[in-house]
Amino acid sequence: QVQLVESGGGLVQAGGSLRLSCAASGRTFSNYGMGWFRQAPGKEREFVSAIGWSGRHTYYADSVKGRFTISRDNAKNTVFLQMNSLKPEDTAVYYCAATIAPDTIRTMTREGQYDYWGQGTQVTVSS
Repeated sequence: QVQLVESGGGLVQAGGSLRLSCAASGRTFSNYGMGWFRQAPGKEREFVSAIGWSGRHTYYADSVKGRFTISRDNAKNTVFLQMNSLKPEDTAVYYCAATIAPDTIRTMTREGQYDYWGQGTQVTVSS
């Protein structure tokens, strides 16, 4: 089992920044690829970003490329999502997830490939 706890969400004005953190406990964190997904009201959960177990490969949804940066610190069992130039359409509950699946774009961007999920953190961007 892997337990994931997100933090760092909040209310920010458009153009602002937030940094989300996801702290993991349980099994060896460095064995897992990590992803961020989000779900806006009335919409399905969607992929935002992911990072392979080594940190070498990162993946982004087109809607956040150039604005969001994912990183991980395996020594601290934590993955981060730096979100800059936030827009009102970024408003959602953001979920952290862990996967043992291979580090490829085909697997890391798919919700069904993830085995463990956090409880989510709310991000609200006002216009």
